[in-house]
Amino acid sequence: MPAYVGRFAPSPSGPLHFGSLLAAVGSYLRARNLGGQWLVRMEDIDPPREVPGAATTILHQLEQYGLHWDGSVRYQSQQNERYEAILAQLYEQRLSYHCDCPRKRIKAVGGIYDRHCRNLAKPAEDCAVRLVNQHGCHQFNDLLLGQIETDSAFASEDFILKRRDGLYAYQLAVVVDDHDQGITEIVRGNDLLEPTVRQISLYHTLNWQTPSFLHLPLAINVDGNKLSKQNHAPALDSTNVSHTMATALDLLGQPLPAELNKAPVAEQLNYAVAAFELTRVPTTRQLAAPCR
Repeated sequence: MPAYVGRFAPSPSGPLHFGSLLAAVGSYLRARNLGGQWLVRMEDIDPPREVPGAATTILHQLEQYGLHWDGSVRYQSQQNERYEAILAQLYEQRLSYHCDCPRKRIKAVGGIYDRHCRNLAKPAEDCAVRLVNQHGCHQFNDLLLGQIETDSAFASEDFILKRRDGLYAYQLAVVVDDHDQGITEIVRGNDLLEPTVRQISLYHTLNWQTPSFLHLPLAINVDGNKLSKQNHAPALDSTNVSHTMATALDLLGQPLPAELNKAPVAEQLNYAVAAFELTRVPTTRQLAAPCR
């Protein structure tokens, strides 16, 4: 296995938009520039939020933009047995417990869970599973942004690993999959800065090697809101991919020579991979997305 393994892990709640492209391109350039693998994982563990056919659309969009991945695509929906094995391990080690506290109660105590159920030995039925968070990590080093500090109460909270409705929590699935796939560095948007401390806590709990983290700036619309599927960001332009790719590279601080602005995306990416410089990626938290 190469020394560097990166990944792009979209959720199939809709097609990729320009903000998604920034994260995909940033992670792709970093992996390819370092001679590493670039994997794609579909984070499809929340069926109520998923759009039928979106996973296939996303993979087609990546190919259309020249972002070809290594190996086979991993689907989180196919990893239930693995997640259950980790949950069973944590429970046997008394590193997790069942909790039936409603959101209303947690809100009443200030919004941070107060470990009410930690020693009550609740049965599994109609309960969430929470981590006994013995390794509350409230700071970490981001390879782009430097030292990141978060609220210590949030960082040390006994957070949920499996929801009360039976769905697996993002914090559990992302850590297990990144570990199992041998991910050495996680490159993603900085909207996930805060949850990173919880993921580091889980890595420590499981005695697993923690990957490096690199959080990219977010694309925002004219109203100052993050481009997201919830904010109805338009799908990637499929008619002028070279222009869109050139714009994404420019916003990431990796501008193309003028003669490549209209070149096929394969040529654009070949140049960008060879010329990639992390120090040129903006450290600002937000970037204005192009209007359509």
